[in-house]
Amino acid sequence: MTPPLAAPAPPVGPETAPLTWLYAPGDHPDVVHKALSCGADIVIVDLEDAVAPDRKNYALAATAELLASPHPVPVHVRIHAEQDIAALAGLPGLSALRIPKVTHATDIRGPATLAPGTELYALLESATGVEHAYAIATADPAVRGIALGEADLRADLGVRDDRGLDWPRSRIVVAARAAGLAPPPQSVFPDIRDLDGLADSCAHGRALGFLGRAAIHPRQLPVIERAYLPGPEEVEAAEEIVKAAATDAGALALPDGRFVDAAVVAAAHRTLSLARRGD
Repeated sequence: MTPPLAAPAPPVGPETAPLTWLYAPGDHPDVVHKALSCGADIVIVDLEDAVAPDRKNYALAATAELLASPHPVPVHVRIHAEQDIAALAGLPGLSALRIPKVTHATDIRGPATLAPGTELYALLESATGVEHAYAIATADPAVRGIALGEADLRADLGVRDDRGLDWPRSRIVVAARAAGLAPPPQSVFPDIRDLDGLADSCAHGRALGFLGRAAIHPRQLPVIERAYLPGPEEVEAAEEIVKAAATDAGALALPDGRFVDAAVVAAAHRTLSLARRGD
């Protein structure tokens, strides 16, 4: 007897999946503390691009002081150099390290060795990194996610139009899925005043398979969250699919003609789980 489509366990986690990742410069502790209360799901303390070379040491010391105690919001740190890992590994307030400019799987093994037990997120910012996306995503069990650094990638590829990044975007979505990782978040939208443009860009990213987005200003957070939470029509459609699959065995067609199989049911469960996150 063919089991009902609902038999496979629904995917877990979307209801608690992070949708907003807010960057804050490590050399401005006041900005970091404000970021922790802005409502972002994750705060990323940046020790790399956001910090001038002559302030790197101060930023590292300030970040180590911040992470001496835990915070209600998970705190990730985008490192600048290996000395950052040595200074931060094991601190109670550190949730994860973000490794910039990863090009090969070997770039992950050093941080994994220096910070055992710490979650790692790899940032792919070059053509070489994108080409090795799956190898990087599976380089070590400590790798919990991959994402693009689009500013550097755009320069590396000589891309003049945003559509030129759609192929590498899809590449890392596929690599993350193949590696069993969470869908990657989108890279930052650089114009903090253009909220309509941000919303349109998020809608495009969601269509490509991203989940959530990094932000550089708190005003971007609600736009990102709204864009990535399923709307009423999506929820209604998902509920219809799950209800039908719970009673009918095998593949089926809904009254509106849509064909439903196990993969569609799993996607419907993900939609409903993500919708619960917004409750």
